[in-house]
Amino acid sequence: MLTFKGRSREEIYAWIKRTLRSYKYRSRPRLEKGVLRQYMLKMTGISNSQLTRLITQFCRIGHVLVRPYQRHSFPTKYTREDQLLLAELDNNNERLSGKATVAIFKREYNLFGRSEYQRLSEISVAHLYRLRQGSFYRNHTLTIEKTKPSSCKYGERRRPDPQGKPGLIRVDTVHQGGLNGEKGMYHINTIDEVTQWEVIGCVEKISEHYLVPVLKHLMTQYPFTIHGFHSDNGSEHVNKKVVKLLS
Repeated sequence: MLTFKGRSREEIYAWIKRTLRSYKYRSRPRLEKGVLRQYMLKMTGISNSQLTRLITQFCRIGHVLVRPYQRHSFPTKYTREDQLLLAELDNNNERLSGKATVAIFKREYNLFGRSEYQRLSEISVAHLYRLRQGSFYRNHTLTIEKTKPSSCKYGERRRPDPQGKPGLIRVDTVHQGGLNGEKGMYHINTIDEVTQWEVIGCVEKISEHYLVPVLKHLMTQYPFTIHGFHSDNGSEHVNKKVVKLLS
């Protein structure tokens, strides 16, 4: 199967105009127009919709014009010099947070009067992070590190490892169900991972107001020091008041 393709858009448009004129396209019957369209599609390799636009233009003004492509673009506010200033600041300060970096820009311009920071002194934190994602900025930075999560042992989703020593307590909340439309009590079951020493308590509700005093009472009944507290993802056990109690 043979295919054809023009070397340039100017060459294709000029050939289509010559073909339409030489065959007197506008005066041809519909059947012949269809054959002529298939011929031009085969020879040029352009799409059917594009050829339709060119034929419509020829029928209206008698020419097939090459219109220069104009891409819509938003005005650039922050120049490459601004991105270089940002990269230099991040290299010298180990890439501070966006809010701290914006504060430095404002101080450099408003307090020290450095005119090169005028545009950057008005930048938002969100736009600052967009500049940091650009290829030009990345090519001028020494290191790019993601935000490191803070280390916190509370709420850590990991199976406890007692290593044969007592003191790691598992805790779970079980609802006994309701009766005649009334909710029943909640059982707080605590058990040591190694010795299987178990202490059970009951609460009316699982809010901090009811739960914290019961947990405090349950932990005093263990005959050894408690080193860990392992629960599921229930918010009744993972909150500030329970953390303060464990601390």
